Amino acid sequence: MTIQMIIDGGADLPETMIEKHNLKVVPLNIHFGEEQYKTGETIDLSTFYTKLKEAEELPTSSSPSPYDFYEKYKQVDPHYPILVLALTQGLSSTYDSAVMGKDMLLEEEPDRKIAVLNTKTASCGIALLVHEAAQKIGENLPFEEIVQHMEKKIEQTTTLFILKTLENVIKGGRLDKVKGTIAKTLNIKLLMKATEDEGSIDVTEKVRGDKKSLRRFVEQIGEYAHHFEDKVIAMSHSNDEERGRSVLESIKNKYRFKDSIFTETGPLISTYAGEGGLVIAFFKD
Repeated sequence: MTIQMIIDGGADLPETMIEKHNLKVVPLNIHFGEEQYKTGETIDLSTFYTKLKEAEELPTSSSPSPYDFYEKYKQVDPHYPILVLALTQGLSSTYDSAVMGKDMLLEEEPDRKIAVLNTKTASCGIALLVHEAAQKIGENLPFEEIVQHMEKKIEQTTTLFILKTLENVIKGGRLDKVKGTIAKTLNIKLLMKATEDEGSIDVTEKVRGDKKSLRRFVEQIGEYAHHFEDKVIAMSHSNDEERGRSVLESIKNKYRFKDSIFTETGPLISTYAGEGGLVIAFFKD
């Protein structure tokens, strides 16, 4: 049985992975003032970064409409069940749009099989879940079992972030200018985590200095997991591949993960993370 996986523009995956698993992607909308773009369709990453540097204000984002999802669902062979791994509800209404699109589809075709899951993560966290789902699909498990398995894996997903610069969080009003200026002067780096209940982003630690904060970023992994032989680590970097690969190497030297996924953050995460921001995701014990 073939299961069609669908993700959205809040997920960051290597292109090879999208092709390998034949994923369908529903883009998010990015707005630079009056200009609107669809992630991955009408704006590529290099153009996005150029515009980001030139813009006085940060771009805003909006979720796809229910109809965007409905249209994507209609492209799938009616005999194939659909598994939607949607961007965390804690950051966006994308999940709600995906559910409304599902209701529109089922109104027309009540026999269609479709499950929409709130991943409670973003970026490479969704890549990790796609990798897991693909393995279960490969084992030819019944669709309902795969959905139940993925619901459990979502609860085990740990997503950690580190910011190299506070420029974008200050610009975006997520850190007021006074606090931001003090933090920049003191070379404070923010460590953040996706919350387990809602999947929103919380600051967990403030660490002084780049090396110290990266060391702490790597150290944290051992607080959530102890057995790595059967685990995969996923990482995405915000326009700084060298930094990303270097930190991933440190992680792999310290913890013996079975495999790794490495990718770049798309416009949504890059807007808030700023250059040099990193995201990692793995399953806790």
